[in-house]
Amino acid sequence: MTLNFTFTINNTCLDENYHPSDNTRITTNFANLARGKHRQQNLRNTLTMINRRFNDLASWDNQSGDRYSVELEIISVNLNMENNDAVIPSIEVLKTYIVDHQTNQRSEGIVGNNFSSYVRDYDFSVRLAEHNKGKTRFSVPEDFGLLHGNIFKSFVNSEAYKQNFAKPPVICLSVSDSKVYQRTHNHHPILGFEYQPNESSLTEQYFQKMGLQVRYFMPKGCVAPLAFFFFGDLLNDYTNLELISTISTMETFQKIYRPEIYFANTVASERYQANLKCNDHSVTGIIYDREERTRLAIEQGKFVEEVFIKPYQHFLEQWSAQYTNTLTSQHSEQF
Repeated sequence: MTLNFTFTINNTCLDENYHPSDNTRITTNFANLARGKHRQQNLRNTLTMINRRFNDLASWDNQSGDRYSVELEIISVNLNMENNDAVIPSIEVLKTYIVDHQTNQRSEGIVGNNFSSYVRDYDFSVRLAEHNKGKTRFSVPEDFGLLHGNIFKSFVNSEAYKQNFAKPPVICLSVSDSKVYQRTHNHHPILGFEYQPNESSLTEQYFQKMGLQVRYFMPKGCVAPLAFFFFGDLLNDYTNLELISTISTMETFQKIYRPEIYFANTVASERYQANLKCNDHSVTGIIYDREERTRLAIEQGKFVEEVFIKPYQHFLEQWSAQYTNTLTSQHSEQF
């Protein structure tokens, strides 16, 4: 039996009236914000912060500072297994849209931004813990992230992706608190100064298996670098407004999730290391339950282990090896 995957995509508007659906990953950051008695105020304040930051960065021909607003869509991806009725919730990302109130035009921004995945929950919250149980020295399995990376690359190369999105995804994450970042002389008019880490992180290595490169930039007005994961050429494949839509969205979310880093009262210097124990920071007033998110990540990792990893382990290993060989063969033919 040969196992093949297809993907289906569902779109949900992320506005102040958003309610997480029953099949949404409840560890997804925006779903966390959209629950409880403060849900609508959380969402309204988040969107306001995003719009203010967008106009701050897109300041040309924008004297009043309110020319633009950002609209967000949650992109939920289901993995469909051929020759089987199983449909597995797989990936969720965000897509930005840019509304120009001066020209009354609405244009596409960037897809990606926030990134969440059931299989990544399994890898980091279940598999890593089991692999290191009883060990005195931390290590990762040899094939760690390989299946997840191949599923992601398969999705980006799929007809479903090509029919829905014009450009490859860009994912924007926080920097690691265990690495040291050095500012370089490279400066981009929108992304700001580039930083380089002293060594690769586990997250970098995991995303490399998804086919993604990473660069670190600190935009004007930001107090710490952001990690941008991408295919192709980050600096030339996207317009200024597209990049601003990602910066304004993800910097806002990082201020909520990681205020110790992104709402710190001290701006990153030439040599920078994030400190999650920093008390010298501001707060957004937006309610976000980090402890709940950690607990639910473990629960959802175990869920995907039971319904996907264990039942189809043999076929998943076979498919992943075949997919890797196919990509290697295609790469070799290009040279």
